[in-house]
Amino acid sequence: MTTTAREAGGSIPKGGAYVPALTSGGMHDLDGSVGRSDDVAIGFVGGGSRDWAEKLMHALALTEEFAGSVRLYDLDYESAKTNAKLGRQIQAQDAAVGDWTYEAVETLAAALDGADFVVCSTQDPPAETFANDLDLPQEYGIYQTVGDTVGPGGTFRALRSIPQYREIAAAVHEHCPDAWVFNFTNPMTVCTRTLYEEYPDINAVGICHEVYHVQDWLTDLAEEHLGVEGATYDEVDVTVKGINHFTWIDEARLRGHDLLEAVDAELATRDPPEYEPGDPEIADQSVFATNHEITFDLYRRYGILPAAGDRHLAEFVPWYLDPVDEPEDIHRWGIKLTPSEYRVESWPEAEREREALLSGGDPIDVAAPNEEMVDLMTALLGGEAVKSNVNVPNRGQVSGLRDGAVVETNVLFTEDSVTPLTAGSLPDPVRSLVETHVTNQETLIDAGFTGDLDLAFRAFRNEPLVTLDPADAEALFADLVEAEREYLDDYDVAGADVLS
Repeated sequence: MTTTAREAGGSIPKGGAYVPALTSGGMHDLDGSVGRSDDVAIGFVGGGSRDWAEKLMHALALTEEFAGSVRLYDLDYESAKTNAKLGRQIQAQDAAVGDWTYEAVETLAAALDGADFVVCSTQDPPAETFANDLDLPQEYGIYQTVGDTVGPGGTFRALRSIPQYREIAAAVHEHCPDAWVFNFTNPMTVCTRTLYEEYPDINAVGICHEVYHVQDWLTDLAEEHLGVEGATYDEVDVTVKGINHFTWIDEARLRGHDLLEAVDAELATRDPPEYEPGDPEIADQSVFATNHEITFDLYRRYGILPAAGDRHLAEFVPWYLDPVDEPEDIHRWGIKLTPSEYRVESWPEAEREREALLSGGDPIDVAAPNEEMVDLMTALLGGEAVKSNVNVPNRGQVSGLRDGAVVETNVLFTEDSVTPLTAGSLPDPVRSLVETHVTNQETLIDAGFTGDLDLAFRAFRNEPLVTLDPADAEALFADLVEAEREYLDDYDVAGADVLS
């Protein structure tokens, strides 16, 4: 959440201590004392993005605190050029008060040379990767609601991403060693952890919006059960702890109210889910919709509130997706599967929307996205301090989880500094659930840095969703390797025992 500098300085979250900060030697004050507030350079890796790039452009167009240039790099150079055109068109709107230039560049070095900030938002072609991540496991009876963080899909997305993020980290080290790196790419934990493993002195944070959505939902519960009206998500103060997409909240307050009282009041009105497989109410809803049924089931069982959408939570524990015999069976928890067709078709659909935006004669509606990336940049440049939940290596902010593993907690963003805030420990039963995934993620990092697919298979086999007999687990792993072989050049495929 966002707080003012005064508020952040006056209240330390549960645990009562700050954790040693990440600091950079190369940032600049907004008051002009170093003279770079009007010359901030942002390198965007994945600059052909159909999502985060446009969000950044809108946010920067409405930013008066600092100005500068954005250099867009993408393996799809034409898409980066299209985004540069879009950025200039957004900048030309009457509502744009910022002062930004946009340029597509053909090399990673050109994007990062001297950058103050690096934004990472990358995605391999879904038809060649994401579709396999979802469809092949289904042939073995494994269903995934998202497939980008854990489970078979998350494992293979991690294996593809680790070499890419090693390259990014090495380029940051060479071309902008003091830059602040904002990662938006999933699997969030593995990508961010890779950046630190490759370049230990990097200043990187992983940013996800799932907790923002939970904070927004808590304002609804506060209005319904506590009579608190007109609140916004950034007023909700929560203590967050866990790993990305499997975060937990044990304290939540709004205008002096304990929001867990509102959660308890809502829980008292709910019976266990009564949806049926194929329920039209669920079948017709968006794949991103949630009815908080899994959230409340976990809260009922463990006494601590999950802080992610149900479609993500379902993949971290085995019992919501196993047994599932047909895709419609997941409807009983008020959610639906994200089909591979959606992943594949979303790219050309986003391209059509972008082209329509560029070719249309109507003005572009410049609107602030419901994201905090520019607020965080402003704080790091010497503006108002911000407290927000992000992903950084554990230095004691979550007790009981291994040191160095990437965890998601609140941190305090101030001038040139990111300071994790102590969140305390998780209840033992929850910690054991989280630790399984931390172990898998750390194992994948080792596998990615050594090119060892046998080691990667151990993490794959250890995934709670992989409820197959040993022979089928090996066969599914081999099928995924074969389908995505061209993205696994950094691994010793020929020497892998699991593939023989």
